[in-house]
Amino acid sequence: MNLPFVYVRSTPKDHGLENLIEGELRPGMKVVVVEDLISTGGSSLKAVEAIRRDGCEVIGMIAAFTYGFPVAEQAFKEARVPLVTLSNYEAVLDVALRTGYIEEEDIATLNEWRKDPAHWDAGK
Repeated sequence: MNLPFVYVRSTPKDHGLENLIEGELRPGMKVVVVEDLISTGGSSLKAVEAIRRDGCEVIGMIAAFTYGFPVAEQAFKEARVPLVTLSNYEAVLDVALRTGYIEEEDIATLNEWRKDPAHWDAGK
C-alpha cells in the first residue's frame, strides 16, 4: 500500500529518545488507528490523543474485536472517533451457542457480565 506506519506506545520509552510514537508521523496526516481488542477503549483512545497532539487527524479506528461495553461506546462517541470492528461480543455468543460451546441458559449470565464486568458477581 506504500503508506506510512507508526507505533504508539502506552508510555514513552524510558531510554533513547523516549518517544511515545515511533515511525513516520507528520502534522496534517490523516490517520486510521488499528487495534486488536477494544474493551473499555481507554488505551486505544490514549493513542488517539497522542496522535492528535502531534497535529494529525484521526479519521477512525478499526479493531479485530469489541466487547461493546457501554463505557467504551460512550468514550468513542465523546472522542469523536468512529470505530469499526471485524467481530464483536454478540457474534461470538451466537457462534458459541450454534456450535454447542454454550447453552441458551448461559446467554442471560453472559449478557449480565457484559453490562458491568468490573463489578459482576458470578455467585449472586
